[in-house]
Amino acid sequence: MAEAHSAVAFSFSITHEGWDVNFDREVLHLVWQSGIRSWKKRFFRFKNNIKTGVYPASLHSLWLTAALVTAIHFVGYKVPFDLVGKVAPYLPGSSITAHLAGSFLVAVLLWLFVIYSIRYTLKLLLMYKGWMYEARGKGSSISSVTKFWLAAVKLLSGWSTPMLYSFQGSLPRLPLPSVEDTIQRYLRSVRPLLDDENYARMERHANEFKDGIGVKLQRYLLLKSWWSTNYVSDWWEEYVYLRGRSPLMVNSNFYGIDALLMHPSKIQASRAATIIHSCLQYRRLIERQELEPILVQGLVPLCSWQYERIFNTTRIPGIETDKLVHVQDSKHIVVYHKGRYYKVLIYYKNRILQPCEIERQMQEILDDTSTPCAGEEKLAALTAGERTTWARTRADNFSKGVNRFSLDTIEKAAFVVTLDSIPYEFDPAHPEKLDNYGRILLHGKGHDRWFDKSFTLCIGSNGRIGFNAEHSWADAPVMGHLWEYCIATEAENGYGEDGRTVGTPEFCPAPVRLQWDMSPKCLEAIENSYLVAEKLLNDVELRIYMHNAYGKGFMKLCRVSPDAYIQMALQLAYYRDAGKFSLTYEASMTRLFREGRTETVRPCTIESAAWVKSMEDKSATVEQRYKLLAAATARHQLGYQDAMCGKGIDRHLFCLYVVSKYLEVDSPFLKEVLSEPWRLSTSQTPHGQTSRLDLKKYPNCISAGGGFGPVADDGYGVSYIIAGEDFLFFHISSKISSPETNSARFAVAIETALSDMKNLFTEYKKLQQHKNGSA
Repeated sequence: MAEAHSAVAFSFSITHEGWDVNFDREVLHLVWQSGIRSWKKRFFRFKNNIKTGVYPASLHSLWLTAALVTAIHFVGYKVPFDLVGKVAPYLPGSSITAHLAGSFLVAVLLWLFVIYSIRYTLKLLLMYKGWMYEARGKGSSISSVTKFWLAAVKLLSGWSTPMLYSFQGSLPRLPLPSVEDTIQRYLRSVRPLLDDENYARMERHANEFKDGIGVKLQRYLLLKSWWSTNYVSDWWEEYVYLRGRSPLMVNSNFYGIDALLMHPSKIQASRAATIIHSCLQYRRLIERQELEPILVQGLVPLCSWQYERIFNTTRIPGIETDKLVHVQDSKHIVVYHKGRYYKVLIYYKNRILQPCEIERQMQEILDDTSTPCAGEEKLAALTAGERTTWARTRADNFSKGVNRFSLDTIEKAAFVVTLDSIPYEFDPAHPEKLDNYGRILLHGKGHDRWFDKSFTLCIGSNGRIGFNAEHSWADAPVMGHLWEYCIATEAENGYGEDGRTVGTPEFCPAPVRLQWDMSPKCLEAIENSYLVAEKLLNDVELRIYMHNAYGKGFMKLCRVSPDAYIQMALQLAYYRDAGKFSLTYEASMTRLFREGRTETVRPCTIESAAWVKSMEDKSATVEQRYKLLAAATARHQLGYQDAMCGKGIDRHLFCLYVVSKYLEVDSPFLKEVLSEPWRLSTSQTPHGQTSRLDLKKYPNCISAGGGFGPVADDGYGVSYIIAGEDFLFFHISSKISSPETNSARFAVAIETALSDMKNLFTEYKKLQQHKNGSA
């Protein structure tokens, strides 16, 4: 195994005999190639930014416009307002040269005027959200306004193939709701959670806020919404994520799991190499802006801003607040195996290493028998512990020398890979194996994931894969998109008959061990952070429930939104588990707006509570329950649509609270709202974000989704994915120390709720058939 060496490209010394100059041609050649690659990337980035800036037109249209204006002018016709004739006298050169230059200048100005008129018209069109509230599917009709809107958007955006950031300049800003509307929605959302006395008290506080300090806070927030691109995102990133001082592990980071129905290779080095190569290809697509932007219904673009920081990004700890550091380029990854860190180069002659070449690198690491440096094995526990402790330890022990160099190598890596020494197992007959699989990805041993990195790719000894991702830089759908791409690419390319990667290695730069020099004080800090992490991970109960009785196919037959269907099942399950209703969080996205992230949907509504109670009321009829369920799902769907359209509750109130803190004004209403615990925190993992994932051709390429830790100490964290037509996966987390929660018990409650809902729809259908037959 290659150890760390001091590679010096150029050095000189002065001796009594004169100058002594030494240089290494190979290293200088690598430096030269690196510079060439960097300048190429800058050039293509500049070129792509121009293409993006003039979308939906192309640069070819500029030359066509210039030729047309020049021809019209020289034929004798006047360009509008005789602009060429007015500009030409002020340009140097002969008469013909001046008129040619004037024609080109006027053509550019006219071209820019038309292009930006189209872009702003498209921006105005994308502000319309009425299409989202109209019924879709067979037998549904849309309004004339929406039909006109669809035609206009298609006309203005369909000129050329869009690049990743082509629509960024055309996306509207997140609208700021009125305080009155937000208060009204809030009071309606808490009605099923409060008795009459507490609701009257909350209503009084809300009205006092609305008529009092809320007016002043809204003015400041309105100013911010005009000035900033998005009035929520920067404050959300800073105050919700970066200023948090509690450990990232379990509390913030989330995980993603393998496509469980396929196991293309059981060779760890081969599977690692293929997924690493797919990740690097994905990074190249982002750098070149060749990744297709996500279009809702193939027409309405989502914001692509979050993709910028998926690679080469690290969260750096601070005493009071962390910061996200993103480097423009990284030519290496870092691999962790058996307590040792390795720097692995990923480029050769300006190309990404092939999977067969990366496999050899991974195998070399797996075969290495060297022992870790003192403190190296549990070093990443610092990233799993308290943030302030990590910030102080970093400043005291990693600010100079070999420690700084090695830490810098990790933090500037494209991403981190962990080659685990244990298998990731899945066996439907033994569900506890899948639970353990999830725990390995969520927290591992507390010291074998670099929790500060944008994501850590995890590879089990049996070839199963997963990832652990930091949350502040982006939301789960962005990692989900990468994950789908990797799985789809792997299914297309495959492996050899022996399970290894295909191809012949041309060049395999040897992995380089990172070196460390830990002081006794540093070792103590590492051990203390590990104890914090160990206590936290030992308190996590995780249950991954695979529901295969039915899936999205049955829900669509019932003409119910699958998300609304599952949320109602969760409400019923929680009520049966806890014996009461609770404030429920569901994440929805606001990426229809520029730099949008998430908004909260509150699934516990007046309608859902009425339906749940009817399911527990033996005197309620099937027809009554069905009608109440239909009303509950319709209300949930409306709440979800409102959240996506910028009419949510929680982000607006959060920003008003931040303004109040800046102004040093106390608001009892905002303080109570922001301190309410989310005992049921839920999130759906999106599926089918890339066109490369063809489930008809590769039906087993269904990811099992991922999960996160519980938000409240006495609550549940539930992530679910609608996997294809027949599968649902639920990732249920809670704390063992809480007597109120039990993940396994809640999984049974979800299974029972889903079964009862299917029976309800089946019985109602039979009842309707019987009525129709009698008639």
